[in-house]
Amino acid sequence: MIESAGWISTAASVGMAVGPPLVYADQAYSIVKKKDSTGFSRDVCAILLIANITRCFFWLGDRFELALLVQSILMILAQLALLYICIIYRPRVSPESLGTSTRLYSFWQWSLYSQYLEFLAGLILCQAILFLIFGRSKIFITLLGFVALGLESTLPIPQLISNYKQRSLYGFRMSTLLGWLGGDLFKTVYFFLQGSPLQFRVCAVFQLSVDFAILGQRIMYGNPPPPPVLSEEEDLEQALALAEES
Repeated sequence: MIESAGWISTAASVGMAVGPPLVYADQAYSIVKKKDSTGFSRDVCAILLIANITRCFFWLGDRFELALLVQSILMILAQLALLYICIIYRPRVSPESLGTSTRLYSFWQWSLYSQYLEFLAGLILCQAILFLIFGRSKIFITLLGFVALGLESTLPIPQLISNYKQRSLYGFRMSTLLGWLGGDLFKTVYFFLQGSPLQFRVCAVFQLSVDFAILGQRIMYGNPPPPPVLSEEEDLEQALALAEES
């Protein structure tokens, strides 16, 4: 009986480490197949990369389950790959291609993959310096955990907003949504059963609630293609064509 429980615990830990990163494999495949990342918010990659990098530093100060550390490392690798795919197949009409980004320093709407890597390298360096200075402070480690897990819990929000703006879940794979729901439900139960730090439990419950909100959007909006958006150049060409016809 004890041996059986041990196998179940090991299987749960392996699933916890490998499952969440694998959720995005189908999303990446879909983008490559369509050669278009429309409908998938790149901010999802930003949230997961920043959150999991921060979580790695949190682990250095509060040694929670090893499976969760492995999950973070695998998720970082998965999101770097997905981000690269999203940049290659970015929508033709995007803030960086039109130069219309309204974000400060065009944050996370850069045109080159290397710019994203430079930002992440700077983030790691800053966190390493802060950890070396404040790493022995329990308050700092606690705050680091809340930042990491709190940020990760906002993961579905950019997608929620994107869906609302499009009035559609076009481009956002149902498999990804089901992966979010199943994965977040699993990890919420896992965190409570394993007695994981409070940050994990609170943020998991919040994230799960947003997942259900997106499920509601799926039921309400469906996934029809969004109306085409023309660039200024296309608008001009269309206007000239209409003028010639008249």
